[in-house]
Amino acid sequence: MNKREPTDTLTVGLGERSYDIVIGKNLLQRAGGLMAPVLRGQKQIIITDENIAGHHLPALRAAMAAEGLSPEEIILPPGEHSKSFAEFEKLMGKILDFTPDRGVCLIALGGGVIGDLTGFAASTLLRGVDFIQIPTTLLAQVDSSVGGKTGINTPHGKNLIGTFYQPRMVIADTGALDTLPPRELLAGYAEIVKYGLLGDAEFFGWLEENGRDVIRGVSDARRHAVATSCRAKAEIVARDERESGDRALLNLGHTFGHALETETGFGSDLLHGEAVGIGMIMAFDLSVRMGLCPAEDAGRARNHLAEIGLPGSLHGLRGIDWQSERLMAHMEQDKKVRDGKITFILARGIGKAFVCGDVALDDVAAVLDDAMAA
Repeated sequence: MNKREPTDTLTVGLGERSYDIVIGKNLLQRAGGLMAPVLRGQKQIIITDENIAGHHLPALRAAMAAEGLSPEEIILPPGEHSKSFAEFEKLMGKILDFTPDRGVCLIALGGGVIGDLTGFAASTLLRGVDFIQIPTTLLAQVDSSVGGKTGINTPHGKNLIGTFYQPRMVIADTGALDTLPPRELLAGYAEIVKYGLLGDAEFFGWLEENGRDVIRGVSDARRHAVATSCRAKAEIVARDERESGDRALLNLGHTFGHALETETGFGSDLLHGEAVGIGMIMAFDLSVRMGLCPAEDAGRARNHLAEIGLPGSLHGLRGIDWQSERLMAHMEQDKKVRDGKITFILARGIGKAFVCGDVALDDVAAVLDDAMAA
């Protein structure tokens, strides 16, 4: 008998809507037994994409069959472009073809795109049905699968249409990350760094020492990084589910990052995690420019991303006609705009992020110009 790998189980504390996050290696093979206690009906529908289906759908199908479960399956095209009104309409049509009732459970098997789409579908189908997150990318495991944010993109910006809707559980199989392309794994790592930079200087120091082991797939290091990230997010979500206060800290780097993604059309030129990584460096640079943060801390953040292999500026993306005016216009469409002012997450140092709604736009433009010139 194979030795069972160690797991971590965390709880997102939201009263009667609380749910567990289970983190460990080879959890896909146990997924049927893990999810069975939270299923409230006889019908399940797995939603995944073409890339993930080839890697992980057989294991999930077998694990569910072992529990007597026979889910329906919907396989979508891969990529951020699936998060559109047109693709969402197609998805809902396919779900409705299976004549679901209120007891159906949608199961998101994939990365952030699949999780966001499936969660949005669950929140609107029959005015709300259950769903389970089984994230297969590092980015989804440490960020988008936890906290109940769902959404789709529009030409006006990223995730501008969506809901807050919590899953019934999250199953994060760290072994699934072994199939990721190196670039996608690195992009997910940027979100791990975010948790250290925004509120846990000790964790950031641990990443400086052990980040390469997380990327290489050393089991204990990877599980620790995912669990620490999920624990940090779970605690923030439990305090502020709908982002009226502390939860906004999780957007460190995202105001800049979403503008960069919008400008590049949400395509392969710039992955979400890469955009967030660049955005975090811009946020620290803005904090330094405003006299809030030591330049040494901004340097540590920049150096760590560079050592891991993540971009820290727009250098290398020269195929894009970057214009600070256009990026500023994208930021003004961001969800975090309040009363006409752009909200930024700034930092007084590593692990000391805070929400700031009073930033001079000239300073923002200067940071963008510096990033384009780097």
